[in-house]
Amino acid sequence: MARLFHIQDSLQRFFRFLSPRPTPPQGVLLVSAGGLGDTVLFSLVLPHFMEMAHAGEQVTVLLRSDAAKMAFLLPSTVTLKAVDFSRFRKSLSYRRKVCGDLYRKNYRLVISTDHLRHPDLDEALIAAAAAAETAAMEPRSWPKHDAALKLCRTLYSRLFDSGPDRTDKVLRWTHFANWLSGEQRPAPKVHIANISKAPPSTDIYIQPFSAVKGKQPSPGFFRDVITALPEGTTVAITGSPGDMDRCPDYRELLTLPGVSFDSSGFVDLAPKLKAARLVISVDTALMHLAAATGAPTLCLASAAYVGEIVPYTPEVAPENVRFIYKSMDCEGCLGACIHPPENGMYRCVAGIDKDATIKAVLDMLDN
Repeated sequence: MARLFHIQDSLQRFFRFLSPRPTPPQGVLLVSAGGLGDTVLFSLVLPHFMEMAHAGEQVTVLLRSDAAKMAFLLPSTVTLKAVDFSRFRKSLSYRRKVCGDLYRKNYRLVISTDHLRHPDLDEALIAAAAAAETAAMEPRSWPKHDAALKLCRTLYSRLFDSGPDRTDKVLRWTHFANWLSGEQRPAPKVHIANISKAPPSTDIYIQPFSAVKGKQPSPGFFRDVITALPEGTTVAITGSPGDMDRCPDYRELLTLPGVSFDSSGFVDLAPKLKAARLVISVDTALMHLAAATGAPTLCLASAAYVGEIVPYTPEVAPENVRFIYKSMDCEGCLGACIHPPENGMYRCVAGIDKDATIKAVLDMLDN
């Protein structure tokens, strides 16, 4: 299939060469190909990137279709374009349509906001847009794709060296936006003001699930945290409707007094998080959303993304969030764990101090 879509991409480029666009280029396309958590954090810096538009130009943000669940955080003035990346790499007809649509839009400026890029996905979308001007950061090394990524450098008229791999994401985006605009603005705090607060209904929300199972503390860990709570505390376990089926061992938590399951989508969940007394979460999208709403948030993190995502760097960290993780010599591995799992968990996750977690929970409830 990869060979077929490479052939199709080449044919489309040839036919585009024979069919020049009749109108001058107009508008800005911002490509953000990260996941849900990245989209929460990217929304903080988005207004700075939007300043690259000329007066009267429309700004379009391209997101993965799964990450578009966080699109409610984007300013109402932007246009959303959601692309199903899985379908884009498997369906020739879908790929042809998406690439054709991007070309016909005739953007004046396309900006890739991703440090980690894929030559057959987001880079292919940028190539299809064939904008008058393109800009990106130097891509993170990816041994499997480095040769292709080197070839993709020719797509860009401007490339920015954003620093080492272990750089806080919000800082990286801020430095890139400053470089593009020529202005030196401080990085924003992790805070979103325009989320309303729901009527208080649940004291504590707990998100134990991650797309990477190794980042999930055990059900027993959360059981002990819940049983240490003051009597009468209400708890909602959050997750998608399929999380309990994917991780059935966590169903035992729903048998504890005062514990329920809330499978609300992010749009409906955000006001509830803002009203909660405390949110406890693994380092996943919900944690970033809770922290940004201003909810007291305790993150139980792996050490894999220390220096890039969690803990937040002091420049962007809000006062309402705390992080607990097991520091290790190998921290900052960016998910390339070198250790065998311990009871299905990353070693750093298995090493999270339960007593310290319970103490932090009780302290945060008292404040």
